[in-house]
Amino acid sequence: MNIADPAIERLAVAHRLLLEPYGLDESSLAAALAEIRRHRVDYADLYFQYTRSESWGLEEGIVKSGSFGIDQGVGVRAVAGDKTAFAYSDDISVAALHDAARTVRGIASQGAGKVKLASARKPAAVKALYGSFDPLAALDSDAKVALLQKVDRLARAKDPRVKQVMAGLAGEYDVVLVARSDGVIAADVRPLVRLSVTVIAEQDGRREVGSGG
Repeated sequence: MNIADPAIERLAVAHRLLLEPYGLDESSLAAALAEIRRHRVDYADLYFQYTRSESWGLEEGIVKSGSFGIDQGVGVRAVAGDKTAFAYSDDISVAALHDAARTVRGIASQGAGKVKLASARKPAAVKALYGSFDPLAALDSDAKVALLQKVDRLARAKDPRVKQVMAGLAGEYDVVLVARSDGVIAADVRPLVRLSVTVIAEQDGRREVGSGG
């Protein structure tokens, strides 16, 4: 049985979402870092991030709220002595990457020595704390609403004094890729899901609220 290396799997996901759609590859990252290093900075890195999120809110058995969003971008950092420069772009492209690199390279110290160019890039060994699956794609919209409706029914069935139930489901799929000037490249995939419920119970005119998630 073949067991996938988590670090390689995370890098593959990051390549698929952050590099390949924009015509980038690891040689593109190396070229951008080389552009910065030519100006004798001490250290530089590239930080790519892709985040997709959604949320659902159910109240009185009806979907009352929902949201969906995608954020992505690339950041460039350069360090020279005690100075640090940052540049960021919402646009992921070869042009945006090199524009950001040119922006930060001016921090270079004129008196700095030669900067050692990194050889072949090497994946960082990072302990996997969770899988690389996409929780937002695990269920379709109908299944997510059905899950919240089930939470609503279960909460009401617990006690006849329950008068109101509000259930929420929020998920996020976050993918990060970092390439450093010392040749290290690392990726992380962070699947986050939160199921929450708020219950209002009433007896003899007195109301109590409880929540969990």
